[in-house]
Amino acid sequence: MKKLNRIVFMGTPDFAVASLKALVENGYPVVGVVTAPDKPAGRGQQVKKSDVKLYAESQNLKILQPEKLKNEEFLAELKALNADLNVVVAFRMLPVVVWDMPPLGSINVHGSLLPNYRGAAPIHWAVINGEKKTGVSTFFLKHEIDTGNIIGQASTPIGEDETTGEVYYRLMHLGAELLLKTLEELENGTIKEVPQDLSIEAKHAPKIFKEDCKISWHKSAHDIHNLVRGLNPFPSAFTSLEGKNVKIHTTKISSESFPLKAGEIKVKDKKLFVGTGKGLLEIIGLQMEGKKRCSALDFINAYQDILARGFEV
Repeated sequence: MKKLNRIVFMGTPDFAVASLKALVENGYPVVGVVTAPDKPAGRGQQVKKSDVKLYAESQNLKILQPEKLKNEEFLAELKALNADLNVVVAFRMLPVVVWDMPPLGSINVHGSLLPNYRGAAPIHWAVINGEKKTGVSTFFLKHEIDTGNIIGQASTPIGEDETTGEVYYRLMHLGAELLLKTLEELENGTIKEVPQDLSIEAKHAPKIFKEDCKISWHKSAHDIHNLVRGLNPFPSAFTSLEGKNVKIHTTKISSESFPLKAGEIKVKDKKLFVGTGKGLLEIIGLQMEGKKRCSALDFINAYQDILARGFEV
């Protein structure tokens, strides 16, 4: 039996906090936490600490916040922690000198069923692509991003109307549970590594940019609905009305059958419908640029004079 005596944890957002909390609450010896530097955020540009840092401070854990992961001072501090293992959850890409430093290497918790959805936004893309199932994977880090040998996986269904936010929350806790199981197997010497099949054409999960969020009304109602829920709560799908951006937060595929061109808007029974390349979409929640989020009815009342012009296609 192999005892883990010293673990360094690396992560930044709340998704990673669940795993760090699981380690702490189950008595694993976390000797250091590496997270992103504090950054100005919001309208007031007040300095904001990462979610991982806030939790680490509450537990009096040693915290490292390097700007650059190859910085010699940081590497010296990291080496001095003398970790047996790095645990990495929702962090940036690590250089070899970092992930290969501990004798047991580095284990990553990733929010997809690898080899599909390698990359920065696996949960978003799984929902955007209309997947019926997703999950979490633990694996040993190696040179190519998210390609290391898989240790364990756990899956969960994705509902037809579930948002990325809802799936994210579930995977956050599923990942923490899988991490504990993985570490138990590591200590017991029962880990069975499974190499990823790199020859297959896997689905990818690159970082999401603004252009990925713009709605093309020529696509089907089904595809647009998936895009909207896949970008909810952040960064949000958007369209344009009279030259102003409108965030579309929630939608529903409509069973109505009246004819509408792509982007054309119709108000019926106090509901807001939009034509697509195939089928109709009902808009439930949305937000005009510079305004607060509102219901479709409030939007209709505020902008009824320009709705007839339709959304930009």
